[in-house]
Amino acid sequence: MTVETLPFPTVKPARPRGTIQLDGEGSLQVQLDPSVKIGTAKVFAIYGKGGIGKSTTSSNLSAAFSMMGKRVLQIGCDPKHDSTFTLTKKMLPTVIDVLETVDFHAEELRVEDFVFPGYNGVMCVEAGGPPAGTGCGGYVVGQTVKLLKEHHLLEDTDVVIFDVLGDVVCGGFAAPLQHADRAMIITANDFDSIFAMNRIVQAIGAKAKNYNVRLGGVIANRSAATDQIDKYNEKIGLKLAAHFPDLDVIRRSRLKKSTLFEMETSPELEAVKKEYMRLAANLWLGGETYNAVPMKDRDIFDLLGFD
Repeated sequence: MTVETLPFPTVKPARPRGTIQLDGEGSLQVQLDPSVKIGTAKVFAIYGKGGIGKSTTSSNLSAAFSMMGKRVLQIGCDPKHDSTFTLTKKMLPTVIDVLETVDFHAEELRVEDFVFPGYNGVMCVEAGGPPAGTGCGGYVVGQTVKLLKEHHLLEDTDVVIFDVLGDVVCGGFAAPLQHADRAMIITANDFDSIFAMNRIVQAIGAKAKNYNVRLGGVIANRSAATDQIDKYNEKIGLKLAAHFPDLDVIRRSRLKKSTLFEMETSPELEAVKKEYMRLAANLWLGGETYNAVPMKDRDIFDLLGFD
C-alpha cells in the first residue's frame, strides 16, 4: 500500500519588532478601496449589542442634526434593513436589492432607486447585507459608499451616520470604521451589553491604528441607572457622552414609525429630545476622544455586579 505524504505547511516568518501591521493582515478583514473617500462630511459610526437601540438612537440623532440645519445622510448597515423606517415611515429596498435588479450594473441605477428622503430632510440609505452565509458585509458597505460617491451625494452632505449591525465586529461590519471620524458605542447598564461594548472597543482601537476613526464615548440607553457602565468606563478610560432612560414613549415611537421629535410632547420626552440635541451639538464640535484599553473577558466578569 502506498502512503501519500502531505507537505508540511509553510510557516510565515515572525514579523520584525517595530514594523507596522497592515489593516486586515493576519485576519479576514475587508480592505476597502482607498480611493473611495467620503469627503468633507463628519462621519459617525454607531455600534452596540444587538437589540440595544442603535437604530432608534441613530435615527433620532440624525433628526437632531437636521434640526441644527445640517444636511444628514443615514446609512443602515444591517441585513434587516430597518435602520431608517422611523425616518421614512417604510421599509426601504437595500442597495444590494436594487443592484440585483440591474444585474449589478451600478451605472444603470438612479439616485431615487436607493436614496430616500426622511423626516426633516434626512436622506436615508439601507445598505443591507448579503444573503446569509454567502458574502461579506464589508463589500456591501464599500459598494454603498462607492455608489453615493459616483452620484455626488456625499458632496452635499454635512453629516453621515452609519448604523451598524449588532456586536459583530468582524472585518466586514467593522468596515464603516474605515470611513468614520468618530465611533460611538451604545450600551445598557447590564453585563451582556458591556461585554459586547468591550469587544467593540477592541475593534475600534485596531482600526484607529491605520485610519482616522477615534472612539467618541458611550451612549447609555434603556437604563435608569449607569453604575455598571460607569464602573467599566472608569476602569478602561471611557466616559458617557449621553444617557437615555428606558421610557415607554421611546418604545411607542418605534411602533408609530416616528422619531421622538414627532411624538406628542411631555416633560420626560422634552428632556430626551434636549439630550439628543446636546449630543448632536457636542459631536458636531468634535467632542472628546478616548484611547480606551479593553479588558480581558474574565476581568469584566469579576468587575461588574454588586458586592
